[in-house]
Amino acid sequence: MTVEVIGSIGIGLLSGSLALIAFGSDSLVEMASGLMVIMHMKSCRSSSDLGELTEKITKLLLVALIPIIAAGAVYSYVMGFKPESSPWGIGVAIGAVVIMPVLWVQKKTIGRETNCASLSIDAVESVTCFLMALTLLGGLLINYFFRISWIDYVATAVILGFVAKESIEAFRE
Repeated sequence: MTVEVIGSIGIGLLSGSLALIAFGSDSLVEMASGLMVIMHMKSCRSSSDLGELTEKITKLLLVALIPIIAAGAVYSYVMGFKPESSPWGIGVAIGAVVIMPVLWVQKKTIGRETNCASLSIDAVESVTCFLMALTLLGGLLINYFFRISWIDYVATAVILGFVAKESIEAFRE
């Protein structure tokens, strides 16, 4: 997960890919949520205080990503930034496409076995991350093979949609 965050954001900054930066930012939120879930599971399992705090922090971080990603996209578009193709970014996206389904199944299974709601919620974030990784990979591949740099903005918009949907669902629960 750390490689995904650092790789996505770092490569995104170097290549000018807002889609990579948006994906890495969401991965950072997912990583923070995962760490909070681990702390919750290591503490007294009957205590729901840390679980509730984890849920609140994750929700706030997700909501905070929406204007950040949107403002970054608008700024990049208005300033005329053209994201470069990125083989390293493609590698990060492929890694996420492979790993996220495995994480989802493991988190879901453990969440069900331990009756840990925050881990079950975290599992759903892994599914969303998988879908975002597919979107990211598609955008990066199109830019790499066809040199259509504006596709990065389309991928960013789709990722933004996933983050917004994930935020709304988190607040409904």
